[in-house]
Amino acid sequence: MADPDHVLVVALGDPDDEDALAHALETFPEAAVTLLSVVAPLDQSVSEGRILERSETRLTEARDRADGLRTSAADPSRVTVETREGSPADLVPTYADRHGVDHVVVSGHDVSGIVRRLLGDGIPELIAERTGVPVTILQ
Repeated sequence: MADPDHVLVVALGDPDDEDALAHALETFPEAAVTLLSVVAPLDQSVSEGRILERSETRLTEARDRADGLRTSAADPSRVTVETREGSPADLVPTYADRHGVDHVVVSGHDVSGIVRRLLGDGIPELIAERTGVPVTILQ
């Protein structure tokens, strides 16, 4: 299999998101990398341990976290940040199809208990099952 040209790193607000980004940059040194920061859907009653805030605020906070990850990366110039709202198991396959993604990297250490209850267990596995390109799940 040829090395990917475009790698998608899924950021779910997990402390291991930084490891997933570092893995993608190190493992695929020639690939463009997109860091996709996903926030909980609006129809949920709580998010990240608190009452849901306005959508714009939550998306801005997610983008700021992702920008922080990007700037802390070894080569931030290779990383583009995107922010989306919704279920990662639905968003990632669609994003990969529409944007020419060749490989996906996601942390296997599921997100916090609150977010897990909101989005469901086994998020990385669902992403792998539904995405039509190879998915690396970091443990």
